[in-house]
Amino acid sequence: MESETTEQSLLMEIDEEDEEVEVVVEEEAVPTPLVQEPPKIHRLDESVVNRIAAGEVIQRPVSAVKELVENSLDAGSTSVNVVVKDGGLKLIQVSDDGHGIRFEDLPILCERHTTSKLSKFEDLQSIRSMGFRGEALASMTYVGHVTVTTITKGQLHGYRVSYRDGVMEHEPKACAAVKGTQIMIENLFYNMTARRKTLQNSADDYPKIVDLLSRFAIHHTNVSFSCRKHGAARPDIHSVATASRLDAIRSVYGVSVARNLMSIEVSDDDPSSSVFKMDGFISNSNYIAKKITMVLFINGRLVECSALKRAIEIVYMATLPKASKPFIYMSVVLPPEHVDVNVHPTKREVSLLNQEIIIEKVQSAVESKLRTSNESRTFQEQVVDPSPSSPMVIIKDSQTKPSASGTKSQRVPVHKMVRTDSQDPAGRLHAYLQVNPSSLQEKSASLTSVRSSIRQRRNPKETADLSSIQQLIDDIDNSCHSALLDILRHCTYIGMADDVFALLQYNTHLYLANVVNLSKELMYQQVLRRFAHFNAIQLSEPAPLSELILLALKEEDLDPECSEKDQLNEKIAEMNTEMLKQKAEMLEEYFGIYVDSQGKLSRLPVILDQYTPDMDRVPEFVLCLGNDVDWDDEKSCFQSIAAALGNFYAMHPPLLPNPSGDGLQFYKRRKPFRSTQAEEIPSKSTEDHAMEGDIDQELISEAETAWAQREWSIQHVLFPSMRLFFKPPTSMATNGTFVQVASLEKLYKIFERC
Repeated sequence: MESETTEQSLLMEIDEEDEEVEVVVEEEAVPTPLVQEPPKIHRLDESVVNRIAAGEVIQRPVSAVKELVENSLDAGSTSVNVVVKDGGLKLIQVSDDGHGIRFEDLPILCERHTTSKLSKFEDLQSIRSMGFRGEALASMTYVGHVTVTTITKGQLHGYRVSYRDGVMEHEPKACAAVKGTQIMIENLFYNMTARRKTLQNSADDYPKIVDLLSRFAIHHTNVSFSCRKHGAARPDIHSVATASRLDAIRSVYGVSVARNLMSIEVSDDDPSSSVFKMDGFISNSNYIAKKITMVLFINGRLVECSALKRAIEIVYMATLPKASKPFIYMSVVLPPEHVDVNVHPTKREVSLLNQEIIIEKVQSAVESKLRTSNESRTFQEQVVDPSPSSPMVIIKDSQTKPSASGTKSQRVPVHKMVRTDSQDPAGRLHAYLQVNPSSLQEKSASLTSVRSSIRQRRNPKETADLSSIQQLIDDIDNSCHSALLDILRHCTYIGMADDVFALLQYNTHLYLANVVNLSKELMYQQVLRRFAHFNAIQLSEPAPLSELILLALKEEDLDPECSEKDQLNEKIAEMNTEMLKQKAEMLEEYFGIYVDSQGKLSRLPVILDQYTPDMDRVPEFVLCLGNDVDWDDEKSCFQSIAAALGNFYAMHPPLLPNPSGDGLQFYKRRKPFRSTQAEEIPSKSTEDHAMEGDIDQELISEAETAWAQREWSIQHVLFPSMRLFFKPPTSMATNGTFVQVASLEKLYKIFERC
C-alpha cells in the first residue's frame, strides 16, 4: 500500500509539473498587444531628393549622351563629337560648335529646373526644343563629376568650370576654347554602388551610344556626328552634313541598307480626324536582317512608339512572309499642341492626339507600298564616272618668235617651263585627257554635295587574303605616332602658308604641315587598305606606254640633242613596255591599272573619291613602275607599287609656276632681241603698258585654276580623308613634316614679362 501511495503521489507531482509547463508555454505564445503610433512623415533631405530624381533621368550612360546631344542640337550646332571610355562610366565627352553658354548663366547652369527653353507651363503647348525641364545637367552633377568648357561668339577666350551636386565647385576659369561647348562627365554613378555594379556586369553601353548617334545622324542631315572610344585611332561612326537623307543612311548604315529602301510619304490635313505629315524610308523585299530597326522622330524628337512599331511589323509579316525584319525610318510632323512631350522622365515617349488614326493611316500606306513594290530580287551595278574630277582647260598659246641673234635658247627646267604649243605636251598630258571645261564658280556652287561624297566612302572591310599585304598594313599600324594622330584627328585647317606647307591649329598650338609628305603617305596607306578594291579613272584615249616613258626620260635627260641617248631611251621604253604588258593582269586585278595588249594605258585607280591626280606626272609614274619595282619578291613588289602610286597621287605643286609673287615672270612672252642703243628709251607709262601686254593671260588663267584646284583639294579632300583614314608614321615627328610655329601658353609667358 505504501508503494502504491508513493507511486500515485509521484504521478500527481509529474502531472502538476506538466500543467505548469503548459501554462508557461501558453503565456509565451500569446504576446501582449502593444499600442503603435503611426510613422512620422518627414521631409527628405534635398540631396536625397535630387539623387533619386537623377537616377530616374540618367538611367544609363546612353541616357546622359542623349541629353547632351539634344542640348547641342538645341544650341544650333553643325558638328557634334562624342568620346566614351569604359562604356561611359569613366568618361563621356560631348563637344559641339553651337552658340555656347553665357558667362552670366554659368552659376545656375546645373541647378534643377533652370532652362532657357520655356518660362511658363503654357509654353509646353508650343515647345519645339529637345529639352525643357532643366533636369539633365543637374541630374548628371548628382551622379557624376561634370566639367563644362564653353565660349560664346565675340569672346576672346572661353571658361571652364566644374560642378558637384548642382553647384559650382569654383569660379569659372578663363581658358583657350574653340567655338561652342564641351561637357565632360567623369565617374558616372560613383555614388550609386548598386547601379554601377549592375552596369559593369552587364554588356557594354558603347554599342547603345553608337546606335543612338546613328539615329541622330540620319535625321539631322545638316549636322555632322562622330563617336569613338577614348584612345581609339578612328571613330566608329562618322557622318557628314549632306543634303540627301538617303546619303546619310548610306554613310551610317551602309550601302546594303540604302540600296534596299523605298521612300514613303503620308499626310492628312483633316482637323476632324488627324493632322500630320510623315515621310521616311522602309525596306523592300530584298532587305535581309535578323532584327527590326525602327528610327522614329516626332517633331524632330527621337522617341519610341511600340504600337506603331508593332503595327508595321504585322504588315511585313503578312505581306512578305519570308522576309526578314525590316528597316524603318520615319519622321512625323504634327502641330505642337497635338503632342504631349511631358509623359516620360527621359522624354523617350510622347503622347499623341488621335494616335490610333495616325497609326492606321501609316500602316495602310506601308502595306500599299509593299504590295506595289517589285517582288523580284535585284542586284545593283556600280557605274564609274569616266571623267576626271578636276577641270582641264586646253589653251592656245601664241608661239614665241625666234631670237633675232640666232643663238640657241638654253634649256628651261621642267618646273619653270612655259608651253608654247598645246599639241606638244612636253611633259603635260592634255592630249590624252577628256576635256571638260568648267569654272571655279560652278564648282563652288556644288561644294556641299562634293563635300558630302568625299568623306562618305569607307574602306572595304575585307581585303585580299595575302599575308604580304597584311604585314604591310600591320607595319603601318605598329609605327603610328599617337600624338600626331591626335593632332590630325582634331586639328583645324587654316590655309596654305606657301606652296608646300599648310597651317594647322590644334588646341592652342599652331603647326606647319608638309602637305606633299602627308598626301604621299596617305595615298600609300590607302592603296594598301583598298588593295584589289579600286574604282577606275578612264582616260578618254589610251596613252601608249612607250611614249610616256620617252617623255619621262626626255625630262631627265640633260643633253637632249645626243642621238645615242635617243636610241638608248627608245630601247629602255621598249623593254619597260614589254615588261608592263606581261604584268598587266596583276596590275589590273590588284591596283586598278589597266594596260591593254597593245601596251596602252587606259585606266588608273581611284584612291580618294573626288580627287584626280596631276596627269602631268603620268610619264614619271610609268617610268617608276618599269624601273623601281622589284617584281621577284611579293611583299617588296606590292610595297614599291604602292609607293609609286602614293608619289604619283600626292598633292605636289602644279608644274606651272604659281602666278602669285615671283612666279609671274614665267608667264611673260619672250620677245626678239633688240638693241637699246638704236632706240630711244620709252617713257615709264609706255613701259608699264608693255609689261601688262607681255603677260600670257590664257596661260596664267590655267595656272590660277590649277593652283586653286590644288588648294581646294587639300582643304576639302586631303584633311577630311586624313581624319578618317590616316595613321602618321613615327618618322614624321622628326623629318620636318610637322613644325610647331606658335604656342599660346608660351606666348602668354612672353607677354607676361612685358
